Formats: sequence, C-alpha cells, structure tokens
Amino acid sequence: MNKTQLIEAVAKQGEMTKTLAGIAVDAVLTGIKTGLQEDGEVSLTGFGSFAVTEREARQGRNPMTGEAIQIAASKAVKFKAGQALKDAVA
Repeated sequence: MNKTQLIEAVAKQGEMTKTLAGIAVDAVLTGIKTGLQEDGEVSLTGFGSFAVTEREARQGRNPMTGEAIQIAASKAVKFKAGQALKDAVA
C-alpha cells in the first residue's frame, strides 16, 4: 500500500472526501515526525512505537573495491509493532 492507497482507504473508512483524508493522513505523519524530532519516541497504543536510535561510527568496506571506509555516526528510526498489530497480521 502506498500513500495514495492509504488516503483512499481512510476516505472510504471515514466516509469523507479524498482531500480531507489526505489532510488527515498528512497531519498524522507530520505529528509522528514532530514527536520523533522533539521527544525521540512516539507510541500509538495497539499499533506500535517509533523511536530514534543512535548508530555509532564504524569501519566498513566498499563492495566494489574492497577498500576500507569509515561510516559516520547517524540516527535512525526504528519501529516496534504492538501486540494488536502483530495479532492482526499473524
């Protein structure tokens, strides 16, 4: 499912126009993004939780040349599914 399909599903489920559903989906995604930027974690009961994690700098290899390269430290977003979501897809 892509964003357009999600908007269509929200519009159908919420009995609203695709325009309003698009605004709602964008608002939810912006809220999650803002929560991660400000707090580093967003928990949606029954769905799951998003958290920002730190990745340390490390040594890697260029797969084409085999040359050793330094990979910089970075931040990544991890998602942990809630029990209700796990049960729904099982």
